[in-house]
Amino acid sequence: MRSTTLKTIFSAFITTCAFTASITQAAMPAWEKDLYEAAKKEKAFTVYTAHYNTAAIGELCNAYEAKYPGVKCNFVRTTTQVAYQRLQQDIKSKNPVASVFSSTDVSHYPKLREMGMLMKYKPHNFDRMVESLKKYSDADHYSTVTSAALMLISYNTQLVSEKDAPKSWLDLTDPKWKNKVAIGHPAFSGYVGTWVVLMRKLHGWDFFEKLEKNNPQIGRSVNDSITMLNAKERAIGASSEVTTLMNRDKGNPLAVVYPSDGALLMVSPSAVMTNAPSPNAGKLFIEFLLGTEANELHVKNHALSNIKGIKVGPGKKPLEQIKVDRPSDAEIAKGIPEVKSLFRDTFGI
Repeated sequence: MRSTTLKTIFSAFITTCAFTASITQAAMPAWEKDLYEAAKKEKAFTVYTAHYNTAAIGELCNAYEAKYPGVKCNFVRTTTQVAYQRLQQDIKSKNPVASVFSSTDVSHYPKLREMGMLMKYKPHNFDRMVESLKKYSDADHYSTVTSAALMLISYNTQLVSEKDAPKSWLDLTDPKWKNKVAIGHPAFSGYVGTWVVLMRKLHGWDFFEKLEKNNPQIGRSVNDSITMLNAKERAIGASSEVTTLMNRDKGNPLAVVYPSDGALLMVSPSAVMTNAPSPNAGKLFIEFLLGTEANELHVKNHALSNIKGIKVGPGKKPLEQIKVDRPSDAEIAKGIPEVKSLFRDTFGI
């Protein structure tokens, strides 16, 4: 009797899943339905990623599998350079594992393209992307921005009121903030290095000479600024939006300012490999990362939505409403070594 009941329940569950999947598939546009059918024949795919922490990429894979039953999403989450080294080893051994490669180091993609390892693919969902992100995707569609984050101004709300908080990066050089500013070091942090390049581009090195007179507390990582703010060692800082808001969720008195002269935009692309074991499932994953379900998860985890129209939480603005700026890839590659030396000369560390 118990066995019969379990069989009945399981049968009903399978029927419900099949019914839900059929409804989902029926609502798909023709291009998505065709891609899904091709992906189901491949059954599974793997993404190498440094974009997300393990919990976040796990959530994304689970959501992908729920939307596209029958296609397993596997992931290898590690640091950017380790992921790239592993990919190179796969290529050299002619034993491909990753169908999708997602790196936070934009310099990886030109190298892989020169090797003929990136598949040209313009996502159908590309038009849904926030306009300010489109130009950072490969112009020939060999890679597409699928993750983005901001570096902006944060402050301790117990030390600084919203009215008195800085409104621009230039405000950090105001003498009233002497001994109250926290920043990172470009020799240790990619975020900070890119930010220093941007500040020099926008305001000249004079910005840092004025900032030095305010005696900022200098950590290594971009996230060290938040540690200083939480400890009330400093009142304002240049920091990551995600880290600030995650700390706010833990009860710390923090808030963010989107600088009027432009928050720093950090972008991370994804690409389908030409040797992908599951190219169609990989393409479908790129489409998914530019879809509603994935970007609702991004926002839940305090990352930016890559597409327009996703509602954000309290204390945040959607990307399409934020003034952002970013040096070109060439400016970053040339500028970071230069600003490391200038920074040490100016700040003495």
